[in-house]
Amino acid sequence: MTQVPNQLPTQTRLETAEKKIRESSFRENKGLGNEVGYYVFDYPASDELIVREWINYWQEKINPNMDGFQLIVFDLFETMISLLNDEGYLEQFISFEKEYGMDYVIEAFEEFFMLDDDSNVIVEHIISLTPDNSVVFLTGVGKCYPFLRSHKVLNNLHQKLDHVPVVMFFPGEYNGQELILFGNIKDDNYYRAFRLVE
Repeated sequence: MTQVPNQLPTQTRLETAEKKIRESSFRENKGLGNEVGYYVFDYPASDELIVREWINYWQEKINPNMDGFQLIVFDLFETMISLLNDEGYLEQFISFEKEYGMDYVIEAFEEFFMLDDDSNVIVEHIISLTPDNSVVFLTGVGKCYPFLRSHKVLNNLHQKLDHVPVVMFFPGEYNGQELILFGNIKDDNYYRAFRLVE
């Protein structure tokens, strides 16, 4: 396993991230080698509240007229709960867990949201609410485990959303190849996203 180098404190890296996102070249959505701009900001899970507070602060601070872009934040857990609720299935999924166990619920969840399909419900929801000239933040990755795996979201989004940069905030480690949730659960290999801040 390739190790992530020792990192600066999360707060310092968030300040660097803010400067980078404000650069017009970042928002032109071209990463290294003209790849579509997908990024992972990894951080120790123990710093979750620091990251959440920074994102909330940024949401309040960004003014599209002055800053030249909109910040669109999708908490994947809240999105998942909201979509289940909208379709009237939330209570049913809760009862599934009590009656059939967690493995059954995970399988039913994958089927309901079509996670392995081109018509992935969560991906389509994100795309439908993402205007041009925006930056997308994906949060809530840790809260979604084990129902929603981050590499599946990134893979599906990468194929369909290519006009705005996307940043996934990941409580764990990403070394440009592997996503390690909470520092010890291997999510999967993922090669298409860049680390937002080293």
